[in-house]
Amino acid sequence: MVLVYTTFPDWESAEKAVKKLLEEKLVACANLREHKAFYWWKGSIEEDDEVGALLKTKVELWKTLKERLRELHPYEVPAIIRVDVDHVSSEYLNWLLEVLP
Repeated sequence: MVLVYTTFPDWESAEKAVKKLLEEKLVACANLREHKAFYWWKGSIEEDDEVGALLKTKVELWKTLKERLRELHPYEVPAIIRVDVDHVSSEYLNWLLEVLP
């Protein structure tokens, strides 16, 4: 299992992308959280409201998910970050593997 973290500029774009990824069975689950982001962009420090997405999938779908996120993403340079999961409950992992192809 891997977690994939990305951010979106608003709820609409986050929900649209996440629903598409769920329909395409590239993720089993997604959690969205609104937050304040501070970052460097083109020589200036920027401040925006964003929606962070934590996507749960299996290792075998990582490359396809990454490419699909790039296609769906509204940002010029989206954060698409993979976090390998060393430990997960067997019940949750079994559910994830049942849901995804």
